[in-house]
Amino acid sequence: MPYAHLPDDHEKYDSLWVDFPNSMYDPKKGHALYRRYLSELALADRLGFDGLMINEHHSTVYSMMPAPNLIAGALIPQTTAAKLCVMGTLLNFSYPNRVAEEYAMLDVMSGGRLEVAFPLGTGMEYYSNATQINPATARERFEDAFQVVLKAWQEDGPIEHDGPFYSYRMLNPWPRPYQKPHPKVWFVGTGSPETIELATRYETGYASVFVPKEQQDRAYRSFRKAAADKGQTVTPDRLMFSIFCYVGETDEEAEREGKEHVLWYFNNALRTSNHYRMPPGYVSPAALRALLEAGPGWTTGDQRTTMSWEGIQSWRATLGSPETVANQIGRWLDETGAGRVLCHLHLGDMPHWKTVKNLTLFAEEVIPRLRGRVALAPSTAGASA
Repeated sequence: MPYAHLPDDHEKYDSLWVDFPNSMYDPKKGHALYRRYLSELALADRLGFDGLMINEHHSTVYSMMPAPNLIAGALIPQTTAAKLCVMGTLLNFSYPNRVAEEYAMLDVMSGGRLEVAFPLGTGMEYYSNATQINPATARERFEDAFQVVLKAWQEDGPIEHDGPFYSYRMLNPWPRPYQKPHPKVWFVGTGSPETIELATRYETGYASVFVPKEQQDRAYRSFRKAAADKGQTVTPDRLMFSIFCYVGETDEEAEREGKEHVLWYFNNALRTSNHYRMPPGYVSPAALRALLEAGPGWTTGDQRTTMSWEGIQSWRATLGSPETVANQIGRWLDETGAGRVLCHLHLGDMPHWKTVKNLTLFAEEVIPRLRGRVALAPSTAGASA
């Protein structure tokens, strides 16, 4: 849900996150955008998409969803079949008992359609939220909060929790989740060993959704190795990757209509600085080593460097006819062994008519070509790489 109405001189700002002046925001335009974006998500449900992904970011034109649970609550009565995956709420900036309660509410309200992806939060969130949250202890705090959520969902209360950051004498949330033992859980990462260790220790899904292809492939190999070391079998439904996609009637039409919006997305909506992306202590030595080994890219490069279309090809981006797009996604499914594809089908400043066209062609022409492509069997792709 980006705020795409940027001033003509927005390029003079080093970052459109954290310190981009909120005086640039027009609530009347924001109101129209919320109505539009909610209608597009409801359309995706009617078109037969398996799920709708919503997320949380703060102080940025990239997203008008600082509170994704509110968006999920608004979508529940407008949808009937699609799963609702909330890729938030940022546990480090919330009371975990309240997060557990709100997610349980959404799961009950939706009749069991909720999935939850827990991110550590971008470095930018640590500037945009309470400054007493120390990035150096963020992971320890995150795990303590996650344990509170699991207890609240699974154990009969009232119970106690005494952790390094959170203590409860009476943990007794109402309501409890509709799904038993709880909604499907994902951890979101960019390949850091610590996140992979958490995901395998708690046997959750692992979503590597916003990194270049090579870095993503390394993360999946590390995940499979860590899981195998614990005696686990990795099935495709434990892995998720993201794509940036526009479908046209022909390859030429798709490139003509979609390319500019993918470029806008990478060069404007994502523009920030290394200072904000990596506050001191946010990245562990092991994770920093992995980022440096990955080479130049969005996770290590200077965000003032303009991303070319050739550079975007290091990501999973595709423009083309339904056949071209389906074949490309099929190859990525084979390469990754993943069973979940997070499709960015509205990109940056893409107008409503193009978003509707993209959603419709993808649902009617691409999805049928991919249904059944992934069997939920043990995943071995890249296991020996």
